This record gives sequence, C-alpha cells and structure tokens, in this order.
Amino acid sequence: MIVPEVPAARLGRGSVVARRVRFLAGADRSPRRNQYLAALLALIAGTLNSVGFVAVSVYTSHMTGLTASVADHLVLGSLSLVWVGLEAIGAFVLGAMACALLFNWGRRCGLQGRYANVLVVEALLILAFGALADRLVWAHRDHVFVAVLCFTMGLQNAIITKISAAQIRTTHVTGMITDIGIELGKLAYRSRRAGEPPVRADLGKLGMLAALVGLFFVGGMLGAAGYLAIGFPILVAPALVLLLVASPPLLADLHLRRAS
Repeated sequence: MIVPEVPAARLGRGSVVARRVRFLAGADRSPRRNQYLAALLALIAGTLNSVGFVAVSVYTSHMTGLTASVADHLVLGSLSLVWVGLEAIGAFVLGAMACALLFNWGRRCGLQGRYANVLVVEALLILAFGALADRLVWAHRDHVFVAVLCFTMGLQNAIITKISAAQIRTTHVTGMITDIGIELGKLAYRSRRAGEPPVRADLGKLGMLAALVGLFFVGGMLGAAGYLAIGFPILVAPALVLLLVASPPLLADLHLRRAS
C-alpha cells in the first residue's frame, strides 16, 4: 500500500525528518528516497572501509584492488596474502548472495521490509563487530575482521543496486568517479556543427555522484580518526543509525502480521 505524501509545508521540520526516516528503507521507492538512502550508505561504507584499512591494512570494499592483489601476490609467492585476498572476495560475494536471498524472500512474501531486512542484518553485523572486535584475542583475528567487513560491504553494495536498479553504487567509487568524468565531459563539450542536437550534462546526476563520493570520503576520515581514537566501537554509532532507518518497515510488517 502506498501512503500518500503530505506536503512539507503542512509539517513541522521535525515531522518532515521523521517522515523521511520512516519511509527511507520501505518498499515504496522514489528517486529522492533512493538518493537519501544512498547518501547514508556511502557515509557508512567510507567509515567501514577506512576502519578495515587502519585495522588490518585491507580496503574491504575495493574488489578491483583485491583481485589485482591476489594475482600479484600469487606471482610473487606470498601465499598468505593470496588467501587473505581470496577470503575477502569470497566474503563479499557471500554478502551479495545473502542480500539476494533475503530480498527475494521478502519480495515474494510482499513485505514492506524487503529492503530493510538486508539493512537490519548489516546493522546488526556492524553493531556486533563494533562492540566485540576489540575483545577477540585469537592470533588470526585479522581473518575474522576481513571476512565480516567484506561480507557487510557485499550486502550493502547489493542492496543499493537492487533499490536503484543498478543506477547507484555506494562502495564502488571508481564507477562513480568515471560517471562524474563523463558528465563533466558533456558539460564541457561544445558542438561546432549546426543542426546537431546539443550534448547536455545531467547536472542532477553529477551533483548526486559528487555528493556520494564526498560522503564516502568524509566517512573514511571519520572511520580512520575514530578507530585511532577509540578502536572498533566507532562502528556502533553508524550501526544504530542504520537500525533506526531500517526498523519502521519491519515494524509495519509485524503489525500487519499480528492484525491478520
């Protein structure tokens, strides 16, 4: 069921924010909701990526670099680093698979929380990791850190891909910067042939991409600085924010189930 929008002028500022948070992860999507959710996820992805690098020297969202790293270290004979790279890639793939399973189950069941289910799993993983990672004293705990962070990144990249029909990524900065370059090229292009249709840049897309890259960058700074200051507990705050955003659709599903 689609809930009709209430004009912003009739709502207080706090009510507008509350309404946006309420429907941010719901089944009823719009380009604006997708952009707001992508902005939040880009910030969280940047944070997780930097925490992973500072903690274990692995960029856990950078599958291109990890794939190249596996090839390089295989040739160089650094088998321990090959296994780390394979573990990271495998965990990322498993995260994307888990997203597809959860999403398609929720879609077939007609759940409002078909997207939110995935975000809740991500939030709970980040929350548990942030609260407990510093207590893990196993000699090979770095492998656990890499696996959890890469699985989380796979979940997140897959769900925003589903939500936006593959139009938005929040962990794939290479693609976003490429698209920024394309739009800037369109903006700079001046046709000298009369009668040809003009080449127009999509300024809205350009602004959105620049904002996502900027938020990923800010998240990276927050993650690195936060980890150096307090360690893994820096991840508790973004996990709680993600839970707040994902909870309303799940609560709506529970309410409908009890009412039926």
